[in-house]
Amino acid sequence: MVYKVSYVVQGGNFPGAIKNEIEMPKLGMRIKIGTRWFRVVEVYEMMPPHDDVQFIHAVIAVEQELAGVS
Repeated sequence: MVYKVSYVVQGGNFPGAIKNEIEMPKLGMRIKIGTRWFRVVEVYEMMPPHDDVQFIHAVIAVEQELAGVS
């Protein structure tokens, strides 16, 4: 299965990305985009899988910003 994932950065302070992944993103998973590390905070299935491809939307947050949240 290939997951086509649209990553959107919470707050819009950084550009997101569209990446092909072999593992579906899960809450709390670390994702590297460019030189920065992010954590997945929300995951949405855009549509059911078709021909071993599934479209996913994931909201991610910069790790430093998460450190300040209790």
